[in-house]
Formats: sequence, C-alpha cells, structure tokens
Amino acid sequence: MNSMDKESIIKALLHCQLFSKLTHDELNIVADLVRPISVNAGAILFKQGDTCDCMYIVVKGHVVSITKDEDGIERQIYEFGTGAFFGEMSIIDHEKRSATCEASEDSLLLALDAIDFYRIIWECADIGVKILTAMTSTMTEWLNEASSFLNDIVRWGETARKRAITDDMSGLFNRRFLEESMIGWFSKLSDSHASTNMKCALLMLDIDRFHIVNETFGQEAGDAVIATAGAAFSRCVTDGVIASRLSGDEFAFFMPGADLQDAVALAEHIRKESELLYLEFRKGKESNPKNIQIKVSLGVAVFPDHAKTKDELYQKADKALFIAKETGRNKVVVFSHTT
Repeated sequence: MNSMDKESIIKALLHCQLFSKLTHDELNIVADLVRPISVNAGAILFKQGDTCDCMYIVVKGHVVSITKDEDGIERQIYEFGTGAFFGEMSIIDHEKRSATCEASEDSLLLALDAIDFYRIIWECADIGVKILTAMTSTMTEWLNEASSFLNDIVRWGETARKRAITDDMSGLFNRRFLEESMIGWFSKLSDSHASTNMKCALLMLDIDRFHIVNETFGQEAGDAVIATAGAAFSRCVTDGVIASRLSGDEFAFFMPGADLQDAVALAEHIRKESELLYLEFRKGKESNPKNIQIKVSLGVAVFPDHAKTKDELYQKADKALFIAKETGRNKVVVFSHTT
C-alpha cells in the first residue's frame, strides 16, 4: 500500500492545498523529499506531548486529532481526510505535539521530515513562500471556524521562516541550518565538474571564561553575553558566510568558497571586534558594577587542505579551537597535521 511512483506522489501533492499552487518542477522537488507510509486503522501516528520530527499529508483514508484536557478527558478536535495536512505547527514552533493523531481507517500518507521542511523553506525561496502562504491561509480558516483569532499572513509567514532556521538568543543561524548547509555543500563533491577547485572553511569559536560570568552574575548575565556577541558576530560576516550558534557559548562559521587566508582574516576580525565589547554586571543590588570584556578563541580548518569530509572539517576545526584554549585563549589557531 505504501508503494507510490513519483507521478502518483506529485498528483497526491496537487490535491493538498499546501502544494496546489506549485509548478510541476516545484512539485518534483517536494516529491523527492516526501515518503509514503501506510497505517492501519487505530494506528497512532504521534501522541500528545511527543517530540515532533515530521508532518503528514493524507493521500487516502482518514486521521483524527484528539486532545486530552486537564481532567484527563479526551476530545476529538479535528478530522483530516484526503488532501489534508497536519503536524506542521509543531515543526514551526519547535514545540511538543499538542494533540494525538490516530488513523480512523486504513490510510496512505506522505511524510515530510522536519529537516526537509526547513530545507525547502530556506533553499527554495519560491516554494517556501507558496507553502507558508497556503499553510497560513488554511490555519486562518481553522481558527475562524473555531472562533479563535485571525492571523496576519505575512507576519506569521516571515516569523515562521525565521524561527525555523535561527537561534533566538544570538540571532544567528541555528545548528540545524548550519548542518544542512554543510551537507548540501559537500554533496556537490560527487559531481566531478562541480568539485573542481571547490574550497571552504570552518571556524569554531568559544567565548573565553564564559562559565565564570554565569557562575558570578547569573544566567541572565550569560544570556546578555550571548546576545551581545551574536550581534557583533553578525556584523563581522559578509553575505555567503553562515554564522551560527551551536549551543551554550559555542559558535561556528561556515565559509563556502573561502581559502585559508580568507578564513584567518575573518577569524582575526571576529576576535578583535569581540575585544571591543564590554558589559556591566552586578553581583547584587548593593554591589558595585563590574565591567566584563568579551574575549574569544577560534579554531580554523579548511577543505581540502585539512579535511576531505564535513565531519573531518568539524573535527579539525574543533581540535584547533582546543589548542587555542589550552595555549592562552583570545587567539586564532589554524589546524596543523603536526599537532
């Protein structure tokens, strides 16, 4: 039941409001990313509170959405028939599932993984705009029927797109987007023509002594450091460089087309600009303010000189960062095969 050729998938996508405005070429792109799955009546696709990882389109069959209130009483809130889609809001909001979805009869679905949804939204701008516009339109209809609230389509669409690929605290790209960008870049290496003279660089960065700020002045102070540093890093990079926050005080900068000289120049620029950043904190209301200077350590690795794969590039840049931290901090270290 879950066997579908590409043309069948494209026809199914056309029957879904989310993709009805796409051209045949655009549908071809989406069709390569979705996967058909068959479920039996009574099968639970996901439960309320589950972590989200994909959204679904109904090709055949019927799915119901059930939520449980504070008293433990289950209520059916939506029904999804042929052409309907569901599960998209958890992907957009990065929140746990707000309801349980169960197949009320044997059904054939198309699943679109969250990571592929993000890829469409960012890498295929024309498709992304059409999908978000249709998504917002459908959501507005649902909300009108429920007498809830009206959404501003443009504002919601832009917010959704931004939240899918950015880190809220730093304002930079998130780890997921960095990973997808690097995967996409390295996938071109399989093409012998495209891979000729291809080069790139990766910078790994840690904020020096960041834990001391957190421990001394509290988490809010640490958050302020991340936000301030993120804004400064954003000003340092040019178009084409992907500046991202990985987690905590860890950042990375992916530079497609850059050589070692380009990478070191950016790393030094970031380091020097960071030294100009000062924040003022107090241990308590009665204590005197203390100025904190932001300093950073960076590790640099380039393809193909230091690494041949994405994972190797990560490892070599991270090793260079480790050496920068171990040998005094507030410096840029380039990976060396002799260390």
